[in-house]
Amino acid sequence: MKVVYEDNHIIVVNKTSSEIVQGDKTGDTPLSDIVKQYLKEKYNKPGNVFIGVTHRLDRPVSGLVVFAKTSKALSRLNEMFKNSAVRKTYWAIVKNRPEKDEGELVHFLVRNEKQNKSYAYDREVPHSKKAILHYRVIGQSENYYLLEIDLKTGRHHQIRCQLAKMGCPIKGDLKYGFPRSNPDGSICLHARKVCFVHPVSKENIELEAPVPEGNLWNGFRMF
Repeated sequence: MKVVYEDNHIIVVNKTSSEIVQGDKTGDTPLSDIVKQYLKEKYNKPGNVFIGVTHRLDRPVSGLVVFAKTSKALSRLNEMFKNSAVRKTYWAIVKNRPEKDEGELVHFLVRNEKQNKSYAYDREVPHSKKAILHYRVIGQSENYYLLEIDLKTGRHHQIRCQLAKMGCPIKGDLKYGFPRSNPDGSICLHARKVCFVHPVSKENIELEAPVPEGNLWNGFRMF
């Protein structure tokens, strides 16, 4: 487990694409439990260790996950995420170059619980939620483009769904129309940066997660 930042109230880790943030029906050990064990061993804590989950990343996605170490930090961070006071920046690898190198996408997403999938519409439809993101092309390799995405809202599978709607499904994302899966089951979406005001100390926190290892992520000529 790679710890990017830790203090008395929060711990931020760089999640791999195979880890789940919270327990699910697979029964696999979630990242929240791994962080608990890490803290228990590091500080020789007897009994249970408190860890609060403030947000999630889809299992095949890598990058920054913020956990609360105290109930005070958890309640404040929950409020901050709810009010979009935490700025999250993602990197995504796509095969198709967007029509415009930079732009804002606005869609209305409808979540299908049974399929665990969201569908994007250009106008408001029943049960839809407005989804907004800003993207720009920041790199190019022989076969792919690297996009930087600033999320304005936090909807289910938002980036995956909106980029696919634009005609740029994320590499490896079979669910949203990419033709081939990645060998390790990941999709090429990485939570690269997170910026927020510390819930207790009130200082500005800006963190960045290294991209996954390998030639794919490191083979881009940056613009």
